[in-house]
Amino acid sequence: MCMIFNKNIAQQTALHLLQINAIKLNPENPFTWASGWKSPIYCDNRIALSYPKVRDFLSNVLSEKIKEDFDGSHLIAGVATGAIGIGMLVAQKLNLPFIYIRPEPKKHGKQNQIEGKFTSGDRVVVIEDLISTGKSSLNAANALKDSGAEILGMMGLFTYGFFSAEEEFRKAKIKLQTLCDYQHLLSEALKIGTISEMQLESLQTWRDNPSAWSPKNH
Repeated sequence: MCMIFNKNIAQQTALHLLQINAIKLNPENPFTWASGWKSPIYCDNRIALSYPKVRDFLSNVLSEKIKEDFDGSHLIAGVATGAIGIGMLVAQKLNLPFIYIRPEPKKHGKQNQIEGKFTSGDRVVVIEDLISTGKSSLNAANALKDSGAEILGMMGLFTYGFFSAEEEFRKAKIKLQTLCDYQHLLSEALKIGTISEMQLESLQTWRDNPSAWSPKNH
């Protein structure tokens, strides 16, 4: 099951991501995901890297939580491509080695899927920028496991909180924690006037059944 760090951090993260348009909400003119799903929300947290104050906030919170939760030697791993930047910032703040995981091995050269200095038996904290279906995140985790890593946990910036994703993380026995989730995002968006009460209802319905959601149904 996914857990947020705490309510205050979730609210601050939501405000930051909304204010820089890293997350956009548009129930009337939805976005189309690669899966073909129609979605009233689009999230690109890489935009946060262009805002020094925002990226500093995000990387500081992640770093402090990692120091609090994990002791001993370990690596920081970013999931390509979205979490490479934020993962590197976290590793730098903690003075820890950094690696990143490709979606699949390279087709040429050494055909690496894991980039950076990595040895079987290394303890790893994985950083993600976004948890949607969970497939790409768990694909990265499985690549690490197959190479002999001990995964201490995964930390992300934002999750949609799909039940199917949480179930997959539970089966994989990977503890997932995020700075913010969908419900806190909607609450802050309503509070600052980004969305209306009517739009809120449509947005909540989407999360319950994203594959079947359509703007014309609301």
